[in-house]
Amino acid sequence: MKTLLSDIKSCRVCENFLTPNPIVSFSRSSKIIIIGQAPGRIVHETGIPWNDKSGDNLRSWLGVNKDSFYNNEIFGLIPMGFCYPGKSNSGDLPPRPECAPLWHHKMISQTKSVQLMVLIGQYAQSYYLKNKVKETLTDTIKNFNQYLPNYFVLPHPSPRNNIWMAKNKWFERDVLPSLKNKVAAIIHA
Repeated sequence: MKTLLSDIKSCRVCENFLTPNPIVSFSRSSKIIIIGQAPGRIVHETGIPWNDKSGDNLRSWLGVNKDSFYNNEIFGLIPMGFCYPGKSNSGDLPPRPECAPLWHHKMISQTKSVQLMVLIGQYAQSYYLKNKVKETLTDTIKNFNQYLPNYFVLPHPSPRNNIWMAKNKWFERDVLPSLKNKVAAIIHA
């Protein structure tokens, strides 16, 4: 495990496209794996996964505090792209496509206690669910029960998605209570 983490931290596969600073946190005993998109600028600068407003929203959705969230015996935090991809006209660029095929299987195969994988956003959902994703992200999230017990699907918790949240009140009413209950059951088992 230490060798794998060291290999990931020293990865330079994408250095022609971005400034490498792989951000990942997991252990062999992580119970819940969160698969996100890619670190944002603040996370890139601090080196702490989900250390931004998106992370605040995600912790609220999960019903956990920072101590629990950053306990890698509970949560493994693995992005689709391990480094900040840079800015686009409408937010950050998509995660680099090299990371997930290169590293995910190696990491997840070493975690022996995984009870749930939380797939955040279309990149993680498409990669892990393949042809089981619905036509739209909204439809995939609406049908979250179809992916349980192994996967829990979520939109990205970015404040940029506040408009989506306002249009889809069912998410807070129907999805988040189920997520919180599932996470609490795993943590307190």
